[in-house]
Amino acid sequence: MALTQATLEIRSAEADKIIETLTKNIEAIKAMGTLPSNIQETILKQENSQLRKQVEALKAELTTLELRNGKAQVALPKPAKKGAAPKKESQKKEEPKQEAKKQESAKNENQNKEKPKKEKKEKKPQPVKAAEPEKPVDVSRLLMKVGKIIDCKKHPDADALYLEQIECGEDKPRTVISGLVKHVPLEKMQNRMVVILCNLKPAKMRGIVSEAMVMCASTPEKVEILAPPAGAVPGDLVRVPGFEGAPDELIKPTSKKAVSVFEQVAPGLKTNANCQATFNDVAWEVAGKGPVTSASLTNVQVK
Repeated sequence: MALTQATLEIRSAEADKIIETLTKNIEAIKAMGTLPSNIQETILKQENSQLRKQVEALKAELTTLELRNGKAQVALPKPAKKGAAPKKESQKKEEPKQEAKKQESAKNENQNKEKPKKEKKEKKPQPVKAAEPEKPVDVSRLLMKVGKIIDCKKHPDADALYLEQIECGEDKPRTVISGLVKHVPLEKMQNRMVVILCNLKPAKMRGIVSEAMVMCASTPEKVEILAPPAGAVPGDLVRVPGFEGAPDELIKPTSKKAVSVFEQVAPGLKTNANCQATFNDVAWEVAGKGPVTSASLTNVQVK
């Protein structure tokens, strides 16, 4: 590598000498006037151009070799063009701006270094909730209570309906609407003990919301209100032995997607031969007080 570099330096120096000699020859030939000056000048310019190209190529190769050998290169200043005025003022203006940018950049870098990176907290996987076991579809899903009718009158907008206020051991009486006008005289509704179904979804009937349903033994011709046992008081629960599940908070009405729990249980609600209300032939009862009964209807649907 060192020999090659030395050789290139020698060649470069020889090329410069050749150019110098040619230049002198051009001047001499011009003075002799052997050929027309324009032809001589053209020939010499071509030769001169070729030699300059060779010199530039050798210099470039020399620079490459020097860089490979670790020799630093210093760029020589180019001669200023004629008529180009020095831009001292603009350079002076730009220098403070560049300095300010450098300081701002350094400040931002220091701030970024000082700020500790927040560690990402790993999200704990949420425990999968165990699916609640499906409740059996039976009478235990119905919330039935003993109630007392403390006020009853005809519905203001429906002649076939009664509007009742029924006390059932809660903070305030429940408003209940019943279609009993054709079956039970108004005077027999007053202060009557009844059994009501409390967890049906409240429903508006002719503009008034009904919050429960009075349970009755029913045929197409005759309807009898079921009576709780003697000694029962408003708020007593009506249960069926052997069906000990917890009542639903609210029984959803039948929809296109599902039949309501009440409608699924209803076929098993009947009176037996002793006028006792039953579910699947097991009598309803108020614990320690006795069964729920109808006045005379046997083996009929309860609803």
